[in-house]
Amino acid sequence: MTATEENTLDLARGGDCVAFGTLVTTYQDRIFAKVFSILRNRQDAEEITQDTFIRAQRGLANFRGTASFSTWLYQIATNLARNRYWYWHRRRRDTTNSLDCPIGEEGDMTLQDVLAGDDLSPVHETVNNEFVRRVAECKNQLKDAHREILEMRIDKDMAYEEIAETLGLSIGTVKSRIARAREALRALMGEEFS
Repeated sequence: MTATEENTLDLARGGDCVAFGTLVTTYQDRIFAKVFSILRNRQDAEEITQDTFIRAQRGLANFRGTASFSTWLYQIATNLARNRYWYWHRRRRDTTNSLDCPIGEEGDMTLQDVLAGDDLSPVHETVNNEFVRRVAECKNQLKDAHREILEMRIDKDMAYEEIAETLGLSIGTVKSRIARAREALRALMGEEFS
């Protein structure tokens, strides 16, 4: 680690958000590549990368420096990725069946024949509507910055690059803010909806 990187790390430890943003920008591509190599799923890898930096920011004051900062980050990322992998593996997420696959002894009926259509049942529709209402309600309770960045990413489906350009931020900072906003939203929604 260079003297500049050590200085940036020291500033980040002291609570300097710009310094931490610099660390995120420096390491995010490498962390993403490591996580993606484990999960083989872009969306999960992006989420775990964000979670890695959230955990790192929370634990930065306790970082002893017995290993390099990058090694410490890789360890956090690897642990989170392995947890995610085993969580989904136990639930057989990686197992898929073709809708055209015959079922039964005769083989004249397929999965597509027995699966429900796109229409939601009244129960599912009620649950879905309640969830949407709760998200909107909790989103209104967020800080303005969190609400704005979530609306740009989720409601307007803007890319990270577009958000960064609009807000005048680095992509790493945008990803970090989105992760913090999502975490704040989850906390407001409570365990019932987690």
